[in-house]
Amino acid sequence: MQTVRTPDARFEGIADFPWTPRYVEFADGDGTQLRMAYIDAGPTNGERLLCLHGQPTWSYLWRHMIPLLTAAGFRVIAPDLIGFGRSDKPAHRSDYTYRRHVEWMGSFIETLNLSELTLVCQDWGGLIGLRVVAELPERFVRIVVSNTGLPDAKNIPDAMAKPMRDLFERVPALAPEEMGKKLRENEFGAGFMYWIKYCSEYPAFVISDVVNLSSGGRLTEAEKLAYDAPFPDESFKQGARQFPSLVPIFPDGPDIADNRRAWSFLESWNKPLLTAFSDNDPVTAGGWKRFQETVPGAKGQAHVTLSGAVHFTQEDAPELFANNIINFCKINPTP
Repeated sequence: MQTVRTPDARFEGIADFPWTPRYVEFADGDGTQLRMAYIDAGPTNGERLLCLHGQPTWSYLWRHMIPLLTAAGFRVIAPDLIGFGRSDKPAHRSDYTYRRHVEWMGSFIETLNLSELTLVCQDWGGLIGLRVVAELPERFVRIVVSNTGLPDAKNIPDAMAKPMRDLFERVPALAPEEMGKKLRENEFGAGFMYWIKYCSEYPAFVISDVVNLSSGGRLTEAEKLAYDAPFPDESFKQGARQFPSLVPIFPDGPDIADNRRAWSFLESWNKPLLTAFSDNDPVTAGGWKRFQETVPGAKGQAHVTLSGAVHFTQEDAPELFANNIINFCKINPTP
């Protein structure tokens, strides 16, 4: 597997991100050595929060929350997923698979021998992290889910696969503003298909445009530069382009069975689980219901709606999000 690595100079001068990156290396299944970057902040003996970002961000996404969490005594471990941030980036889209991302995160956790973790996950951080919890449950003590899920085409008949794929083929790759409108309208249930096509095929794919669009246009110019920093040119963006295409929205998708097995595990998860979804995300609206209704550990928890936030809750409601994580952990102490 061929990989590229963003030059360190791209990250110089980034504001409001004072943490020195650390690195861990592990082997992919094909023998390729991969380097994953991560932030490790806060007291070394503090309770560990594993904070997983999604597409197309990196650990910079947690910059407003890390000081709040570490001040409360937590140790924050925030990796850059493979393909993002300072981590190595496979150069070909075909090298990115859902299964591989789960394996890479599992390797990260096992190489560092992390345990007694509270998973804090948003977007693809949940799609990956929740699968890892199902495979390495002994390493986790709590879960916090925000604007994420485990898509498994529940209640979609297998016979719908072909018409859904036919519809997908007709969806064009639109410019960001028009794509965002289609995403929100979700006509015929095709909203997310426009997102996939945009990320996969739209020629002028600017990472900061994606984050800004999904954060209500809040980003400053300095923040836009920080989100663009890991991606000097198109060859570095293959993971960011491929991620939405990996979401198992079709009932005959290759990862449906694995996600259903993960849901089956979560339906017996008795350790604490908190939902912290926003009130204005067109992609994951209502996704909290399945967690609250089917996961035993979610029963009786002080679930929260992050008011005024769009998709990236860490950007839009960092203080509210952080405070609810802190309170959740205090209410549910580890044994």
